[in-house]
Amino acid sequence: MRFFSDNAAAACPEVIEALSAANRMDTAYDGDSLSRSLNARFSELFECQVEALWVATGTAANSLALAALCPPHGSIVCHRDAHIHNDECAAPEFYTHGAKLLVGEGVGAKLTPEAVQEVLETVRRDVHQAQPHALSITNATEYGLVYTPEETAALGDLCRRRGLRLHVDGARFANAGARLGCAPAELTWRAGVDALSFGFVKNGGMSAEMLIFFRPELAAATLYRRKRAGHLLSKGRYLAAQVLALLEDDLWLRNARSANAAAARLAAAAGPDRLVLPAEANEVFVRVSAAEAQALRDRGFDFYDWGPGEARLVTSWDSDPQAVAALEAALAAL
Repeated sequence: MRFFSDNAAAACPEVIEALSAANRMDTAYDGDSLSRSLNARFSELFECQVEALWVATGTAANSLALAALCPPHGSIVCHRDAHIHNDECAAPEFYTHGAKLLVGEGVGAKLTPEAVQEVLETVRRDVHQAQPHALSITNATEYGLVYTPEETAALGDLCRRRGLRLHVDGARFANAGARLGCAPAELTWRAGVDALSFGFVKNGGMSAEMLIFFRPELAAATLYRRKRAGHLLSKGRYLAAQVLALLEDDLWLRNARSANAAAARLAAAAGPDRLVLPAEANEVFVRVSAAEAQALRDRGFDFYDWGPGEARLVTSWDSDPQAVAALEAALAAL
């Protein structure tokens, strides 16, 4: 009974069907009809003109986005727990050709304007230090918290005042959107976001992520960066097919709601005293002793230890209801 990562979830049936339908001769790279339709489809979703590029991994989406927003001699502000800082093997620094990451603090891996301002104030405005060019936040965060439209807009306002561009790592953007029930535009360009890494693999996709530019001019150089980085797949229609299937009839939101609902059940079973933070998306962080963690594993539950005395439980679009019910009972019985 696996609760260690939504990366391990199956691809949903609609995605498999779309892959089968795309399994025919077509133009190579991103010239096929499916790939060519992505700009229009995502422009409709976000209610503005966007440039939408597929890539195979979230790391590539994040890193290509940051390369478009920050020059090699610049710096990028992010949270100390951000995925781009801790879990991408310095890919953002590699893709940007050396931009520096400046880390801030905040509960649940969330940044506030005040926290960002504190980081900015540590940088002297002279040629001897890498000047900040971008801010990157994660929604939902690495600790499963969600930035509201108002919180995102406050950061967007700060970025405009300080001349920074704003990137959102949206590996679990669907879960954030499902939690809030607001239009995707409210969490992105209307709040000042310039680029979004829109995650699909964790939410029923197989091998496709999207890089969305709300300033279309930023995409021009990224087309070349994507090729140079080895992410211009020769049969890109298979990536486009997955994404389009998940957008159809808001399947991406239905999948995310299912994952969020399973996480809410686990959080309720654990109880407020065990919760490290509120479960706002599809991740639940609980306090458990080493003996309790082992007892859960002995009963067949698979999950990550997350720091001393903590465990991370992750649900997915296809979490087995029987496994969720079994873990509910096990948590309640601790």
